[in-house]
Amino acid sequence: MGRSWLFAWGLAAVAFGGASLVVPLYVVELGGGAVVLGVLFSTASFVGVPGALVFGNLADKTGKRRPFVLGALAVATVTTAVIPIVESVPLVIAANALLWLGFAAAGPVLTLLAVAGEPEDRWTAVIARLNEYQGIGWAAGLGLGFAVTAGVSLRYDPVTAQRAFLFVCAASAAAGLALAARALPPDSGTASEPSPARLRRRVREAARFNVRGAAFPFTLARFDPRGLHPRVLVERFSPTLAAYFAAVLVVFTGFGVFFAPLPAYLSEVGFGASETFALYFALNAAAAAFFGRAGRLSEAYGVYEVHAGALLGRSIALPTVAVIGVVGGGTLFALGATGVVFAAIGVTWAAIAVTAAALVTRLAPPAIRGEALGAYGALVAVGGGIGGIAGGWLAAFGYPLTFAAAGGTVAVGAAIVVTLSRRSRRHSAHRRNSDGGTLR
Repeated sequence: MGRSWLFAWGLAAVAFGGASLVVPLYVVELGGGAVVLGVLFSTASFVGVPGALVFGNLADKTGKRRPFVLGALAVATVTTAVIPIVESVPLVIAANALLWLGFAAAGPVLTLLAVAGEPEDRWTAVIARLNEYQGIGWAAGLGLGFAVTAGVSLRYDPVTAQRAFLFVCAASAAAGLALAARALPPDSGTASEPSPARLRRRVREAARFNVRGAAFPFTLARFDPRGLHPRVLVERFSPTLAAYFAAVLVVFTGFGVFFAPLPAYLSEVGFGASETFALYFALNAAAAAFFGRAGRLSEAYGVYEVHAGALLGRSIALPTVAVIGVVGGGTLFALGATGVVFAAIGVTWAAIAVTAAALVTRLAPPAIRGEALGAYGALVAVGGGIGGIAGGWLAAFGYPLTFAAAGGTVAVGAAIVVTLSRRSRRHSAHRRNSDGGTLR
């Protein structure tokens, strides 16, 4: 797998990472409140459902790769260039949805492109490299956002600074598009290999660099939305896996409740765009740095235990952000304390992401493991979308209530995981007793 087109996607990821935060901040400056941010967040989450499904399947059937990737990069370039020249909030929401539709459409196609011509024993490594470039680009976009908005704000107003950075995002996406047009391998025109089910297993194994979910729940996995019907979940999967899927929906709804109105809250307590970028950068950097450690902790203490502990930690950290805001406002102390909490939220994401994939794989029978991973990805997107709407609505009653609701919702999901953990331990003890003290 050549590195040139990976670098092109890394440049695009700079644009996506920067846009993920500057667009909500721009909406706030245009007069959009928490409810509008909830709509912005939820539409960006929901468009990933048809985007990943439709375009991933088209790539499978046609054997085409280049048109989808180049199209996604062109969409990123155009939307990030158009958003700063419009002042209509509905138009910004529509352009933002189109931006993330392009991101979702490119995801599964890039995975197919990464493994093309590679032996199966190399798939995990090449997909990990793809996600690494994306994760580094995403974090770089947040860091660049801090630098640009801080620098421009020294002479101009916040709106001008945000518009300037959106043009920087457009330039990065355009550079990625130009490089990808030269570096992407030609299409064969034949149906794709390998099979989607085997690919999904490798995506799960290589997902440790996917930092985007730290503050923007969404997955690149492809899925069939018909499998989300509650009766299908119960009948198709084991009761334990169905219960865990309920926990996933609850947990990611809580995440959406917190993250959707968060930019408006940070602006309200007195943090400018540059401070907000710094906070999000701390969150994503902490997540990226902790992925490897999370895997080792899971091996040492158990997947259930680390997963439940990370969820409980996040359920405490989310409302703590509001507590700091009430006590410290937008002071330098509050900024530092909030940064520490944001880093903790990022660390919990690394543990949650790694152990969630492991739990789904462990609980699903091998024959339907790919289907189970697809259902998990769908529930992540749906939960984030529902939470975004709920978070925007709750913010009208106050951010402390909103963030407390987010933490409480995550705690409910953690309680389900703790219950499943205890059931698993009882089952293991029963097996040991049945096997004469040896677990086979």
